[in-house]
Amino acid sequence: MGGEFRKVAMLGRHADPRLAEPMTSLARYLTKAGIEVFASDEIELDLPVTRAAESSLASQVDLMIAIGGDGTMLYAGNLTLGSNVPLLGINRGRLGFLADVSPDQMLASVDHILSGKYTVESRLLLDARLQQADGKTIAATAFNDVVLQRRDTGRMVDIEASVAGQFVNTHSGDGLIVATPTGSTAYALSCGGPIIEPQLDAVVIVPICPHTLTDRPIVIAANQAIEIRLLEREDTQAELVIDGHSKGGVRPDDLLTINAADKRIKLIHPPSYDFYSILRSKLFWGRDSRKRNEDHS
Repeated sequence: MGGEFRKVAMLGRHADPRLAEPMTSLARYLTKAGIEVFASDEIELDLPVTRAAESSLASQVDLMIAIGGDGTMLYAGNLTLGSNVPLLGINRGRLGFLADVSPDQMLASVDHILSGKYTVESRLLLDARLQQADGKTIAATAFNDVVLQRRDTGRMVDIEASVAGQFVNTHSGDGLIVATPTGSTAYALSCGGPIIEPQLDAVVIVPICPHTLTDRPIVIAANQAIEIRLLEREDTQAELVIDGHSKGGVRPDDLLTINAADKRIKLIHPPSYDFYSILRSKLFWGRDSRKRNEDHS
């Protein structure tokens, strides 16, 4: 086997009984191949691994393998930020687009990767900065999306969006999503946004439940700064959410700025990786409607 990946970190929600078997199997397989396996010191499984604090895993390894769904991949991606450590996803979730290796292909895929047969994909990230009226700043990096949405009220919010200093629109509804190509298959997709190929340097702005039918998603070049403001409205309450995690409330005098991040996340794929195959599998594309009609005739 090749020697590029001699230290591998394994990450997963070990309390989930569905993950115990594949995590144990993977740890034993890697150890037998002469790979030093690292895992969080919080994992309670009986595994032949080197224990380390979860926050320090990326600084000690050459490759990180996340076992779970896209939530686990997002978490693992956050751990690898700034480390240049590639990330491989083994899918044990439900509707996963990031974790692309199925459990039955896990050992074969890992074997290919250890032998040097793989591709690496660089994924765009977004830096979000909320400048609050009281002088405080909230900053975070998004793998999937930056969302400004209504909170604790049934009332709509009014949001003003600008791109590269040019006013775009005032959005009235439940909020606004700014998503990377990775995030285009997440929350943005459920709100009617387009799917963006991962290698494109583009960002999609998607209104959430817009009040007007003409308020549509728009795709822009990733190198343009986006500015978003919450407008004054009776009983307006909104919050900033990054990759599904709330970062706090947003007031009408605050300014949210979103830019493409300088750093990126590296995803590693086995030779069989096919983005369109994943779309067909997860979204049930490619089925011959003629055959279904014949079955019901």
